[in-house]
Amino acid sequence: MRKYVGAVLISAALIALLIPRNETPDLPEKPEALSADKEMSIKQALVDQDMKDTDMLCRSQCALDLHAAAERLPTDDEAQIRSSLTALQQEHPHMKKLIWYGAGEPLDKGIHVGEAPEHVMYQAAGELQHAKETAQAGRDYESPTIQANGETYFVIGVPSANRNGSLVGVVHQEILRSVHNHQIKNLRVVPYPADNNWKIESVDSKTLQDVDVNHPEDNEGTSHYHKFEVVVKFKQSPSEADLQKIRADIQAQSVRKLGYTYIFRSSAMEAKQLMDYFHKWGVEYSEPHFLYMTNTKANWDDGSGSHDYNNDNVKMRANNGTEAAEEAAAPKPNDVLYSKYQWNLPIIATEPGWTIGKGNKDVIVAVVDTGVDLDHPDLKGRLLEGHNVINNDASPQDDVGHGTHVAGVISALTDNREGVAGMTWYNPVLPVKVLDETGAGSTYAVAQGIIWAADHGAKVINMSLGNYADANFLHDAIKYAYDKDVVLIAASGNDNTEKPGYPAAYPEVLAVAAIDSKKSKASFSNYGEYIDVAAPGVSIASTYPKNQYAALSGTSMASPHVTALAALIRSVNPLLKNTEVMDIMRQTATDLGPEGKDNYFGHGQIDVVKALKAAEQSRGSLGFWYQWMNREWKQAEAKAALGK
Repeated sequence: MRKYVGAVLISAALIALLIPRNETPDLPEKPEALSADKEMSIKQALVDQDMKDTDMLCRSQCALDLHAAAERLPTDDEAQIRSSLTALQQEHPHMKKLIWYGAGEPLDKGIHVGEAPEHVMYQAAGELQHAKETAQAGRDYESPTIQANGETYFVIGVPSANRNGSLVGVVHQEILRSVHNHQIKNLRVVPYPADNNWKIESVDSKTLQDVDVNHPEDNEGTSHYHKFEVVVKFKQSPSEADLQKIRADIQAQSVRKLGYTYIFRSSAMEAKQLMDYFHKWGVEYSEPHFLYMTNTKANWDDGSGSHDYNNDNVKMRANNGTEAAEEAAAPKPNDVLYSKYQWNLPIIATEPGWTIGKGNKDVIVAVVDTGVDLDHPDLKGRLLEGHNVINNDASPQDDVGHGTHVAGVISALTDNREGVAGMTWYNPVLPVKVLDETGAGSTYAVAQGIIWAADHGAKVINMSLGNYADANFLHDAIKYAYDKDVVLIAASGNDNTEKPGYPAAYPEVLAVAAIDSKKSKASFSNYGEYIDVAAPGVSIASTYPKNQYAALSGTSMASPHVTALAALIRSVNPLLKNTEVMDIMRQTATDLGPEGKDNYFGHGQIDVVKALKAAEQSRGSLGFWYQWMNREWKQAEAKAALGK
């Protein structure tokens, strides 16, 4: 039996704005030398920094949105003003109270839309007066944080363009609580949480002995699995009579099948008993049904309508705007949060890379995660219809936030004067929801999502999730997608351990470590011989549910940078095989740390411009034409075999 490693290690993505000041504290030369207490203090400092950065993002975006609204408001039509403010609040539900004051109007007048709790309004009364007076004097105002019954608010005021009025708002920063709760799990500041949705047990990755996870450090090298389920692959497919006997023997609650593999849930037998039972059936393997979690988190936003898109059964969410004409050179994008907060794209040479290629709508990127916010304005027109493995009858809507953040790093609308810039300008994202509302999912769900994405046109798959379990079932799904020429990218994990995490450690997958703005190893980032490349993963700013933006940290956030680069490479040269795309990223990486490939950075930090130049050069070589002819020949042979 293969080792059952499963400590949930997928929670690292930290949506964040990494300005050069946001760096992980100095680390000892050998990361493994960190004491448990030192590592925990560094992780807690990162959580605190992510919350501060998210607060800044929230305030910056609110100010921009209120300024835009104030410029559009009429000055003499109360009905239109009220209608415009109502629409603004519907787009930004965290803006609990909006008030338009005409010139000279007292605090108790004005046009009021929405409601904040009475105790909040009482505490905010002085700040509302100050915001109104400051804005009517022609200056912006933001209050200090207001704490009310454990919730965080602030007051903001902006003047109208012609200074004949002011717009004041009371903003509920519930996003800070969401980021905090997410990050303490993702960065293992708390022990692995079951969230009452999973009956789990944990085993040591080497001995398979039961362990109690009572401290964050206990997560390292432990695997979490469903207490009453087992994954089985038979050497010979069982007959219906066999399945009926099995159901009776184990008192099965449910039996699920994916390919040749079955998931059995018992009402009477636990996982170890089930594995012992199935040995007599001559199986290839029987193993626990492991759990996986995000290496970062997100939720919320996009459009409407659909049309066929490059693959049967895959539909594109309609883009109501027009796609900007391709430019010969990519200027610094005008996205309002880019220059101040997105340190991560310039450091990997993204801007000069855009002069070579900005992406291609035919190269689909699957985000196998918590889903994506299908209504986020900064993802509009970039999202395909996708799939929800957790609930086949529902859309892949993000109810966590992690997947939305990952998707934004890859393909948030760029140069649209809104929010953040994604690394690709045109590549669509295929959301595949495999993790539930707690940010956890099973081997079955993750494997099914990978197979579904590979069957529905994905050229690149991002997996910002993980576990320490070397699960046969998951590896079968990985090999299936790999054999279909998909580039597979995964986050290494956030436990600062050398123990290999999966799926990142599978040979078919490109494993990603995280670095900070100093190009140092992120304190939380896992390491080991399996690491291929490194990418920014500390305080990364990206999209977040409910039309918001957040700053998060984790290898979950590093992984989508590499995924986006793979998509750009395949856009520049669509004939490259998955192995060639991965080799280009390794060979063009900037060496960091010890000379040559090492356990902390792999081949080094990805370099967008060097990678795209290499892809472009290979396109003009004889090898490119050989690839094209060979691929055409194989396609013709396949069609002939099908009688087409």
